[in-house]
Amino acid sequence: MTTYASKKQIDYVGKFKIAGIFSLLLVVGTIVLYFTKGLNYGVDFRGGVEIQVKFNKDVSLGELRSLLEEKKVATQLQSIGDESQHEFLLKLESDKGDLNAISNNLTGVLSEKFGEGSFEILKNDIVGPKAGAQLRISAFKAISWAILAIMIYLALRFDYKFAPGAIAALLHDVVIIIGAFIITQKEFSLQIVAALLAIIGYSVNDTVVIYDRVREIEAAHPELNSFDVMNRALNETMSRTIITSMTVLGVSLVMLFMGGSVIHDFFFAMTVGVILGVYSTIYIALPMTVFADKFSKKNA
Repeated sequence: MTTYASKKQIDYVGKFKIAGIFSLLLVVGTIVLYFTKGLNYGVDFRGGVEIQVKFNKDVSLGELRSLLEEKKVATQLQSIGDESQHEFLLKLESDKGDLNAISNNLTGVLSEKFGEGSFEILKNDIVGPKAGAQLRISAFKAISWAILAIMIYLALRFDYKFAPGAIAALLHDVVIIIGAFIITQKEFSLQIVAALLAIIGYSVNDTVVIYDRVREIEAAHPELNSFDVMNRALNETMSRTIITSMTVLGVSLVMLFMGGSVIHDFFFAMTVGVILGVYSTIYIALPMTVFADKFSKKNA
């Protein structure tokens, strides 16, 4: 007779050690890159001027970029929406000087080249260097409070042994996404912080589903050891995980490649985060839960 523990299943537990070493290398590599190369902070965090301008005449991205490089008044330029709309986002990162004067100078250059009334300023955001530094601190606090709240919820909802694994998985995801932004030098802005918070919520949701199944199996089959319980829980919830993750990933990929430059970086973070969320739930959260359970039993 086939027992519950002996039913055919994929051995996820057997890959825990390899995955753990791989994740450790990624995390350590990200930390090294952060201190050697650093993040490419956007205007939100560094300070500077961001202007969204719409032309009522035919102006190409290349023409505008050549002008700004010649006058040295903007460091970043991107097109918004369809090319026929002639709408652009201009950014000038600066940690010194009169930012209002810099903004006026940029507007003056556009007027001199294309003429008065040929464009409309849709948005003109000025962020001082002190405000940018404060926003960086606030972003870090937001992520930290989110993780702390999740840890408290898991400890109350399940058992304290489940919290360390979930928190380790969330930290793992956030750190590696930051590493992806360091490697690609994509702009790290407030919208990326929003993406990180969304990923934290998505990742912990997947983890909670598997934790629920772990608890059910532990109650129904106390004869199983921790590793058998984890393997069984993963095999029973994997179809749900795949369907959910592929749905979210599909939407994220469509928006990444077809959503335009304004939301490209946001969905880059989301795409990496969805993949990492599934991986970290299996190979970070559950192994840490096993170790936390063994540690608590040893102390008892």
